[in-house]
Amino acid sequence: MPVTKTAKRALRSSKRKEAVNKIIISRLEIAIKKARKEKTFENVKKAISLADIATKKKIIHKNKAARIKSALSKLAKPKKPASKTAKRTKKTK
Repeated sequence: MPVTKTAKRALRSSKRKEAVNKIIISRLEIAIKKARKEKTFENVKKAISLADIATKKKIIHKNKAARIKSALSKLAKPKKPASKTAKRTKKTK
């Protein structure tokens, strides 16, 4: 148990921060599991976004976020629009 007044204040602060960090981590883990299961572009995009948020708040290391994002980006690629160029045939004289 903390003894000094500042140590008690620090304990209260760290408990609040721990609660917020747990929420962010659990949201990230759930999003990753969902993205790996369903493999849709939207799910992957959401998980990558949450990884970036966790990195920005220094909850996970930036290299871990990079590994997560790399693995997720291999799962689902965005759908490319149909090509607008039609097949061309050679003209004969």
